[in-house]
Amino acid sequence: MLIATLLTAVSLLLFLGNNVLGLGAGGWLKMTTSTGFLAMAIAAGAFQTPYGRMVFLALFFSWWGDLFLISHQEKLFLMGLVAFFLGHAGFAGAFLVHGVDWKYTALSIGIGIVPVLFVISWLNPHLGSMRIPVYAYMAIITLMVALSIGAWGRGATLLLVVGAILFYCSDIFVARERFVTQTPWNRHLGLPLYYVAQMLLAASILRINDTDTSPVS
Repeated sequence: MLIATLLTAVSLLLFLGNNVLGLGAGGWLKMTTSTGFLAMAIAAGAFQTPYGRMVFLALFFSWWGDLFLISHQEKLFLMGLVAFFLGHAGFAGAFLVHGVDWKYTALSIGIGIVPVLFVISWLNPHLGSMRIPVYAYMAIITLMVALSIGAWGRGATLLLVVGAILFYCSDIFVARERFVTQTPWNRHLGLPLYYVAQMLLAASILRINDTDTSPVS
């Protein structure tokens, strides 16, 4: 797990530096960084429990989302959006496999509507034909965060909640880059949030394998 963490951290630093310097290895470095969270999940015992397998599946979809988003073509961006949608659905499924407290989940959804409405009002003038896919994406990521809090309410590690919220925040920078304002700061702020989120979610496999494999209530 330490090696996977170092791989991700070093590759991310090289990737961000590569973009600052305008070199040509950005895609390779990004995918090396993303491979780090798959390695982390495997090292944490991803294939030993249903929860671990679901998290690995979610991370696998995220890996493909990262690959598609290397390109700026709208078709590939949409494919990346679909891949990340499936990734969030996978994480949501993992939290359900662990078991959730539905009171925590329902309260989180109610609170989560507030930032969703804010983000919609911010993005809506810029979405055009992407409006429906983005709305669907916002719905699944909000549900994913709510279910992470629900799983925490059933005794899961806090890594789930922190990872899910950081993932949510990182996607705001992706949306800002794609639809609102293109600036290097979207990458410099969003990517560290994203990779920390993925590493925390991958590391949660070890904590839950060790402490809690309770079924869905």
